[in-house]
Amino acid sequence: MTTTRVETLALTDGRELRVTIAEPDGTARGGLVVLHEARGITARVKSLVRSLAAEGWLAVAPHLYEADRVHGDDVRDQISKLSGDRLLEDTDVAFVWLGQQGVSADRMGVVGFEIGGTVAMVVAASRSIGAAVTVQGPGVLEPLSDGLPALVDVAADLSCPWLGIYRDDDSEEVNKLRDAVASSESASDVVRFEPSGDEAWARALNWFDAHMR
Repeated sequence: MTTTRVETLALTDGRELRVTIAEPDGTARGGLVVLHEARGITARVKSLVRSLAAEGWLAVAPHLYEADRVHGDDVRDQISKLSGDRLLEDTDVAFVWLGQQGVSADRMGVVGFEIGGTVAMVVAASRSIGAAVTVQGPGVLEPLSDGLPALVDVAADLSCPWLGIYRDDDSEEVNKLRDAVASSESASDVVRFEPSGDEAWARALNWFDAHMR
């Protein structure tokens, strides 16, 4: 059975970043950085990390909050404090760690859920990696916080294949995001679906399979 472990990585500014890691049996097909949802490193996030490892990926999830989990009003407070530079630095540390494990940049990807999905698209627009997937990332038309751009504003800058997965009830914003990414030079797709975790999961895995071989 695939298990997770937590490691602490040193950052250049003196901070420490905790990461949850799961390794596949045998040789990894590549590495995926998992960016967590608004509540932090939940049991669901840990399960997703394990599931990715079971699919053959070396998976690493940075702890983007100081506390592993947040609740209630604390969620809004944490989101308001998100710094784009800080988030990119934390994901960069995870990419460096993957590189140290022998994963090349073209075999690195990022997948994010909710606020992590927002960050995943920002990463896809500013880093050269293999592929990226956003699952239900908010902040499409208006910035999620002062430290992050609206997603439509970075859509044209995508530098790797990016897939956006959104619920069907977000049609207006999603349509505007689809129009915005059409001007990027990278492969991209925006899909809507009825609430179904299995469908979103299958689409994400297929995207990585198609673009990170």
